Order: sequence, then structure tokens, then C-alpha cells
Amino acid sequence: MVDLNARVDLNAYVARPTELFARHVGGLGRRGGVLQTRFERRWPSAERALRAVYGDRLDEFSERLVDVLADFAKQRSDELQDLDHRREAEPMWFQHERMIGYVAYTDRFVGRLDQLGERVDYLRELGVTYLHLMPLLQPRNGDNDGGYAVADYDRVDERIGSMDDLEALASRLRHEGISMCIDVVMNHTAREHPWAIAALAGDEVKRAYFHIFDDRAVPDRYEQTLREVFPDFAPGNFTLVDGFGADGTSKWVWTTFNEFQWDLDYANPDVFIEMLGVMLRLANRGIEVLRLDAAPFIWKRFGTDCENQPEVHHLLTAFRALTAVVAPALLLKAEAIVPREDLVGYLGAAFAPGEPERTECNLAYNNQLMVQLWSSLATADGRLMSNVLADMKPVPHDSSWCTYIRCHDDIGWAITGTDAASVGWNQFAHRDFLNEFYSGEFAMSYAHGARFQHNEVTGDARISGTAASLCGIDDALRRNDDAALDAALARLELIYAVTYAYGGIPLIYMGDELGQLNDVNYASDPAHADDNRWMHRPMMDWSAAARRGAAGTLEQRVFSSFARLGAARASLPELRAGGTVDILRQGDDRLFAFARRHRREDPLWMVANFGDRTLTIKRRALWTHDVLPSRCAISGRGAEFVDEIVTLAPLGWAWLLR
Repeated sequence: MVDLNARVDLNAYVARPTELFARHVGGLGRRGGVLQTRFERRWPSAERALRAVYGDRLDEFSERLVDVLADFAKQRSDELQDLDHRREAEPMWFQHERMIGYVAYTDRFVGRLDQLGERVDYLRELGVTYLHLMPLLQPRNGDNDGGYAVADYDRVDERIGSMDDLEALASRLRHEGISMCIDVVMNHTAREHPWAIAALAGDEVKRAYFHIFDDRAVPDRYEQTLREVFPDFAPGNFTLVDGFGADGTSKWVWTTFNEFQWDLDYANPDVFIEMLGVMLRLANRGIEVLRLDAAPFIWKRFGTDCENQPEVHHLLTAFRALTAVVAPALLLKAEAIVPREDLVGYLGAAFAPGEPERTECNLAYNNQLMVQLWSSLATADGRLMSNVLADMKPVPHDSSWCTYIRCHDDIGWAITGTDAASVGWNQFAHRDFLNEFYSGEFAMSYAHGARFQHNEVTGDARISGTAASLCGIDDALRRNDDAALDAALARLELIYAVTYAYGGIPLIYMGDELGQLNDVNYASDPAHADDNRWMHRPMMDWSAAARRGAAGTLEQRVFSSFARLGAARASLPELRAGGTVDILRQGDDRLFAFARRHRREDPLWMVANFGDRTLTIKRRALWTHDVLPSRCAISGRGAEFVDEIVTLAPLGWAWLLR
């Protein structure tokens, strides 16, 4: 029987997180009420995800999480609060057909952050509404993996500016209708980061931020199932590091990517809280999209490749839920270059039978589309692309792809044995062919690329090269062959036309809009000589950009193609993300065709000829959603829609409407 007269020990009472948060924001009036509503909406998702990772340990640090959220919420500026309200009123703003992205290194594009505002008009000519500036937080000195070895998350690389410059630029871009994206390197820090320096000095708290081992016993167990990301210049996944503690002991540190990049240990909740703070500080500087670099690697488990583990998805779910309390205008983008069966999971979905739907990142790269576009160009065959994309799971309604043909990294051939077998090919033979073709080793190739990270044990390799050089522009110019140049330009336009129509935010990689070629002098910089990815990271050629208005120049032909695609896309609500893509199979190996439909609009059809001969398609063969196309919205290279027949010249394409 309960003793109603028993004295209650109030000191033993542990407040629930919702109560703790209410105490923090209770004096903020109406704003506090909004924050409390957000917290009550988002906390259950975060709690469920964090308990799946940390179990009852969550009770030990939930109060710290609440404190972090409340502190950053109080610091958020009035301007950004207004942005939050607008985004909450239109939460799917990033799915708009006007969304077009541009990806660039600040120093290679303009020099410094405070100079980038001078190029806003250039971006607007392309219809850009999303600008991804490649890693710009303070890296270590010397080799830094292109900026991905971060020594300080709270400083901008001093060579390009300051945090104040970044905040000012984000504000200016926002007023111009452009959202800024930057990178947060999740999996690792530079060895020179204060956490790592403290760990080396003997700080046991900071040592627990990393995977550090006294001998090779545990690392050797892990190595049995790990792959090497950079087998050429960073073999293995662990590095022997001298100088730990007062006696300078040597220990093994987990270093997936390079010996100077130390993997963080997310099994330690302190790491999760620290990275949440990193994200919120950047959000409060006005950053609207965070690209979560190397996200698939953040959880380690014996007997696996330590990629795409269930805990990764729980942690990303928690990051999204908690950042949305403070900064609902912030988007999270997963850098997950993973197999098809793992890819859609980074956008969310039902995690397991019986579990509630999981809301994860807002955006992810559609690397499958990217790989298949290059494969289809090399083979003049659209069947493999059709099969692979038709087999992909639909994305959650509140997320979107980023579609692209090129990025700062190499092209890895994510083609499985099942994929290749669907068209009667051998997986390894096809990968070998693509490496030969795009490195220019294949006798009939037009591409001028190079193999990257060739693994002599497995035979695997990836490809470096600018889009223009891989499409044959380089080759045609060297041979002074006008017909070959026309074909090369058609290839570049064709694959970009697919990314603009397929669904999501199409991304232009810096210089593609001008047909920039490989940087043949990249190796003259000792910091870049051992990494041929720098061949497709050339300095922006502003003298070439100045020719974009001069009729008949290469730059004018390429730039006008991009501007035309951007204007057409922005005018077509059918291309709003959040809809469906139906792959259409018409029995012709050369054809890639799909119908894109947003739930509120009629379909948009795209037909593309990857072959070297003209093909025709009967209109009735495109019947879908109980409707047929009746007119052409925009087309390229010898495409016509006349008398019930669509005709496509080699490398021709068309967007069709009802």
C-alpha cells in the first residue's frame, strides 16, 4: 500500500528532457513556445535512435544534449529565425524545380570568400540556387586530402578568409536566392586537431575520442574484413603513431583514409555531442546545407567492412532530429557513395520490420545514376542503366537526390555482378573495359582520363578526369576535328540533360559549363603530384568564361547549353522533386527513357539516344499514367517530334510533355 504521507526526495527526481528544455526556453516568450513545440516533436525520434546506439547510457548524457540545443537556439539570429519560419512553412523548398547546384573550391573559383560575391551574377546566368563550396574549414598544413583533414572545425582556412567572411557570404547569397552548402568531415579529424593533440599528450578523455590500440592484435582482426580506400598512397587502415603521453609510447591509430586522418569513435557519446555542436555552430553562421563527408564509415564492427552499419543510420537520424530543433532551415546531405541496396537508406525509410519510418538525411548523391551515365556513353547502350535504376527503391517523400555526372573525387564503378549479368555482361570485365576506355587505353576511345588507385591485388581502379576530357572534347581539339567536337559536346549535354530531368537537385561541377579540360600541370605542385584527382580540379579559367558570350566559341556553345537547360528546368513544375521515376523499356539497346511525375502534375518524359545511329520512337510506346506526350519542351542534337514519331539523332535527347 502506498504511503501518501511519505516524504518525496525532490533531489532524487530526474527531470524528463522535455521538462529540462522547457526550463531553458521558458523565459523566451512566444519564441520559447515555438522552440518547445519543435523539441517535443523531434525528441522522440532522436531518443529512439540514440537508445538504439547507446542504450541506457542516454540517460547519462541527455541533459547535456538539452543544454547544447537550448544554448544554440538562444544564439540563433533574428534573420536565421525568420528563415526557419519560412522553411517550416514550406518544408519541401529544396525539392523545387528551380533548384540547381554549383560545386566549387573557393580558392580555385575566385581566391577568397570575400571575392565570391563578385561572381554571383555569373552563377545566376546558370540558374544556380545552391552553392556547394568544397572543404573550407581549417585543414592541417601540407598534405590534407584536399581539405578533408580538418584541424579546426571552428575556423575557416586562413588562406581563403575567416568565419566572419563565411557568415557574410552566406547572408549575401541567401538574399540572392542561393543556399550555401559546406562540408563537415564526420569520420575523422586531422592529427593536428586539438582533440588529437590532447590525446597524444596523455589526455584520457580525448584519447577516448579516437580508436587507439596498444598493439596490432585488435587492428589485425579488423583488417581481415576491411577494404583499402587508397591502396596506392595509404595502404591499410591503421597507423603506428609515436609520442603518446609523457613517455612517448607508440600506439596504433585507426586511419581509414590517410595516416594523418584519425577516425573518431562514435561509440563514445562525447563525440556525438561534439559533432552536434559543430553542426549547430555552422548552422548559426547561416550555412543551409551540410555535406556529411564519409558518413558510412562512422561506426566500426568486427567481422564487417565497417561501412553502412545500422548505427550509422541511427546516428544520422538523431543528428537530423536534433539539428531541426535549433535550425529547421538546415539540410543534411549524406556523402554516401555506396552500393545501390544501401544507398536509399541514407534518406530514411523503415529501418526494419515493425520499426517506425526513419527520417534521416534530406539529401544524398545518386551515385548510381552518375556511374550508369558514363557506362552508357562508353558502351552506346542504355540497357544496364535502365535495369539498375528501375531496380532502385523509391526515396522517401520528404527527401531528394543530388544528381551529378562529376565531382571532386574519382569515378568508382559501383557495378555489381547481378547488375552486369542482367545484360549478359561480366562484372569484372565490364569494369576493366570502363577503366580502359576512360583512361584512353582502349583503341577506339575518345576519353582522356587516368586510372586512380589501381589495386594490383584486386585489379580494381577508378577514373580521374574532367567531364569535358572524358566526353572527348580534349581529344577533338587536339585532332582539330569539328565533327568529333560536335559529338563530344553532344555527349556532355546529353548526360547533364539527364541529371537535370531525372529528379532532385542537379549539380554542375565547376568548369563543366565552360568545357574545361584536364589540368595537365597538376603534378608540378608537390602537394598534388601523387594524387591525379587534381587533374579534374583545375583553377577556374575566367578568361575562358569571358568568351561565353562570343558566338561560335567553345565556351559559348557549352555555357549556352547549360543556361538553356537551367531555364527550361526552372519553368517546368513537372520536375519538382518528391515525385516518381518510371523507367520505360522500348526494346532498343541504345535508348534510355523514363517518365518523371510529380504527384500534382502531368508526367514529363525524357528520351535519350546513347547510340551512334538515329532511332525512332512511336508516341504510343510512351504511354504511362494513362496519358501520352504531345509536345516537346526542349531537345538536343537532332531530336524531332513530328506526326506521332519522336526521332533522335545519335546522342540526341528530348523532354516531352502532355
